[in-house]
Amino acid sequence: MSAQGGFAQIAAEDGRAALVTVLDGAAAGRKLLVRADGTTDGGLGDGALDRVAVEAADELMWAERSEVREYDGSKLFVDVTAPAPRLVIFGAVDYAAALVRLARAAGWRPFVCDPRSQFATAERFPEAEDVIAAWPEDAFARVGGIDRATYIAVLTHDPKLDDAALTIALRSDAPYVGAMGSRRAQAKRRERLLAAGIEEELLERIAAPIGLDLGAVTPEETALSVMSEVVAVRNGRAGGRLSETAGRIHEVGA
Repeated sequence: MSAQGGFAQIAAEDGRAALVTVLDGAAAGRKLLVRADGTTDGGLGDGALDRVAVEAADELMWAERSEVREYDGSKLFVDVTAPAPRLVIFGAVDYAAALVRLARAAGWRPFVCDPRSQFATAERFPEAEDVIAAWPEDAFARVGGIDRATYIAVLTHDPKLDDAALTIALRSDAPYVGAMGSRRAQAKRRERLLAAGIEEELLERIAAPIGLDLGAVTPEETALSVMSEVVAVRNGRAGGRLSETAGRIHEVGA
C-alpha cells in the first residue's frame, strides 16, 4: 500500500499518523507516512530529509495539528490525523459525572475508572467512552495504556486510590495529571508519595488543586474549571483572561 493509501486507512480507522509531502523542488510530490509507533512507509528521496520529516511528524501528530515546515530549502507539508484526546477520570463521583458530560460535549473521549463496582456503572455515566471497575494498574491497561494524548484527573478523595493512580500517572507520558483536594490534603498526599519513593521533580507535575480559579462551587462549575485547565494545557496556554493577553487568540486565524 502506498504512503497516501496507508494514511487514508489510518484516518478512516480513527488512528494517529502523519503524512509528510514535499511541496517543491526535484522531489516534489514524494510522501512519507509516519505512524504513532515510529514505523514508516515511503520516503522523500533523501535520508537527512526523511529524518527531519520523522521528527516533525512525531511532534505534530501528538500536538494534533497539520503544518508546513521548511528544511534546507525544501517545504514539507505535515498532514496529521488523530483520534479525539482521552480524559481518564479516577473516581466515580458526582464531579466525575459532570466532567464526563462536559468532556464529551467538547469532543473528548472520557473514561471513568473506580474499583468500587457499585459506583462505576455505565448507567451512572452514560456518556463515558467506557466505565472501568478496576484498580489503577488494570484500569490504565484496559484503556490501552497512557500516551501523549491521555490526560488524567484524579477525583477520588481516597488516599489508597489517589496514590495508586498518581504513582502510575506521574511516571507516564501523560501531559496532564490533575488531582482534587484541599491544599491540606495535597500536602499530606505529597508526603505519602515522597515516602513511597516518588521523585520530587515528578511531584511537580501534579496540577493540584485541580482546575482553574473560576470560583467554582457546583459539580458542573467544577467540571468547567477542570476541563478549562485541561484544554489550556493541551493548547500550551496558561488559561488567563483573553482580555488581558496580547497576540493571536487562536493558533490559526484571529
